[in-house]
Amino acid sequence: MLPDQKLTALVTRHAALERDLTAPLPPETYVKLSREFAELAPVVEAVKAYRDAQRELDGLASLIEDPSTDAEMRSIAEQERPELEARRTALEEELRVALIPKDAMDERNVILEIRAGTGGDEAALFAGNLFRMYERYAASQGWKVEIVTASEGSMGGYKEIIAEIRGRGAFAKLKFESGVHRVQRVPDTEASGRIHTSAATVAVLPEAQDLDIAINDADLKIDTLRSSGAGGQHVNKTESAVRVTHIPSGIVVTMQEDRSQHRNRAKAMAVLRTRLYDFERQKQDAARAAERRGQVGTGDRSERIRTYNYPQARVSDHRINLTLYKLPQILEGEALGEIINALVAENQAALLAAEDVN
Repeated sequence: MLPDQKLTALVTRHAALERDLTAPLPPETYVKLSREFAELAPVVEAVKAYRDAQRELDGLASLIEDPSTDAEMRSIAEQERPELEARRTALEEELRVALIPKDAMDERNVILEIRAGTGGDEAALFAGNLFRMYERYAASQGWKVEIVTASEGSMGGYKEIIAEIRGRGAFAKLKFESGVHRVQRVPDTEASGRIHTSAATVAVLPEAQDLDIAINDADLKIDTLRSSGAGGQHVNKTESAVRVTHIPSGIVVTMQEDRSQHRNRAKAMAVLRTRLYDFERQKQDAARAAERRGQVGTGDRSERIRTYNYPQARVSDHRINLTLYKLPQILEGEALGEIINALVAENQAALLAAEDVN
């Protein structure tokens, strides 16, 4: 049974928010309360449905146990009870999932970093395939994607690409994509038709906010340099590229996508802030490793999480032993949601199991 006191507290909080939102409020307070109200609304509806089902079951039980109930009425009540019990159980499970403590970062925008790993040009091409997959999936979710910086491979694809994905719940869905992605296919340049294996690393970081990380200017070394790559004569005239080094952590961010040195510096600082924030998160995660053992999506970059096999049109996620023979649809972003939803469900099951132990 769910704790009735906790359910009552949620309903009470929802009603209080509804009252507060009718009063004049500062814009930032209104936005904050509106978001909380919207998040609580489906939970409160589920609470009401669960309580209605429980009341109906109690009524049926009283009817069945009452010696004055005639045989026909008792028979009808006994026939109705299993279906109502199943509905109550389903609503209870839905509520248990809704009551799992939320990751405070789930609603954040995302910094997506993809880097070619082992495999040379083929790895860079695969990194390009992965970026386009996430770009299409983001479009299907109504999210916006903006490339922050990119280093193209000599035959296409990317040696490295960093992009910002903006949209509600972006981190909640994409956070399980961090890790090593492996591809098995015959490269276009392979005359003998041998299958090659190469890899790319994906990092999904919640976008840091100014309040998350305080960066001391004294800890920064900022260099300006000439942009490299395409750009015509402009790159020969100005030093618009910026390299920011955070001395305590050793993190270096180079930005040259924009012709404006000021905008390149702002973008570099945003990426640095996010990487520092992720570094702090990982330290905290390591400190809680014993509690989180077995949880999906710990963000271990060294772990091979997924294999894309072209000859068999197969994609296998090794963390949850899920295999789908839908490689084209997954790379188009259409069926990627099936893998992501399975990872989210597995994570919820692990968190529910942890709650039950506690």
